[in-house]
Amino acid sequence: MPGPEVPGVLSAEAAAQTGKAIAATQLASGAVPWFPGGHVDPWDHVESAMAMAATGLLAEAERAYEWLRATQRPDGSWPLQVRDGRIEDAGSDTNFCAYPAVGVWHHLLISGDDGFAERMWPVVRAAIDFVLTAQRERGEIDWAVGESGIPTGEALLSGCSSIHHSLRCALALAEYLDQPQPGWEVALGRLGHALRHHPEAFTPKHRYSMDWYYPILGGALRGEAGRQRLFARWSDFVVDGLGVRCVDDHPWVTGAETCELVLSLDALDEHDRARDLLAAMQHLRDPDGSYWTGLVYADGKRWPEERSTWTGAAVVLAADALSRATPGNGIFRGEKLPAGLPLENVPCCELENVPGT
Repeated sequence: MPGPEVPGVLSAEAAAQTGKAIAATQLASGAVPWFPGGHVDPWDHVESAMAMAATGLLAEAERAYEWLRATQRPDGSWPLQVRDGRIEDAGSDTNFCAYPAVGVWHHLLISGDDGFAERMWPVVRAAIDFVLTAQRERGEIDWAVGESGIPTGEALLSGCSSIHHSLRCALALAEYLDQPQPGWEVALGRLGHALRHHPEAFTPKHRYSMDWYYPILGGALRGEAGRQRLFARWSDFVVDGLGVRCVDDHPWVTGAETCELVLSLDALDEHDRARDLLAAMQHLRDPDGSYWTGLVYADGKRWPEERSTWTGAAVVLAADALSRATPGNGIFRGEKLPAGLPLENVPCCELENVPGT
């Protein structure tokens, strides 16, 4: 399988080196922390597993998924934060718990391993069922569930957009394994409806670039609507030659946000802009193939002083999307992913009467 390569930006050898840098951080348990000695969360752990698979490290990626299988709690969730096997935050982030569905579907696309898919299906099913316990009538999903099992009462646009993508991948896996999940289809339709038509459902986070591009990255907005959203605030977040600001009022560009915008642009067929941004953030690359998290460009200092596994993973996945290298390269473009039950013309007050809800 050819590896990711973007000529003039990232060679196949450089991408492979980044995959190995991520794998070097993996613990004996299979967990992938943010950096050596750092904590583990399910979302960033899965992102790292996806990058390892995209660079040919299938055994290492499968160890990461086995860690998820071994540490999933009876209700289908994972703790929000773990360090050295000790739980530091026992709450559950719904976006974090949904994201393994993306990783499992991605790994199946790359490996073609039906046995892997069958082993991981109960994990994905339990996780998605847990996440949907926090969905509200209008369709949005609370961002966390506390130790008591009570949702926070607050939904976030970026997190719900990512869950939208996770639900599509979960449904693709269900279809592949002939495990119909009509309730998930309805939940996806309701969530997409809320993301497209009910901005008031989400806590305002307009300063953050993730709230700007994630509706495109998660697949809720595409085409002209997606372009209008991105280009309306392009100058607020994009710093020419450096990457994307994490927040619009700080001189701080971050590698992962830049690469996620690359993936969003790729999904809108804006390939030249996407390539330029991937090239722009290469100043964060370390000689060992890892990537620094960000740069405060006002004073030229890298901050935080860490080389995060998930930043390197985002680089690999962006390069794979642009190069069309692996069989999983189209996962963020939504290739072969179900759209969910269309609810665009169903009034919000009637959603509870939709069959399957």
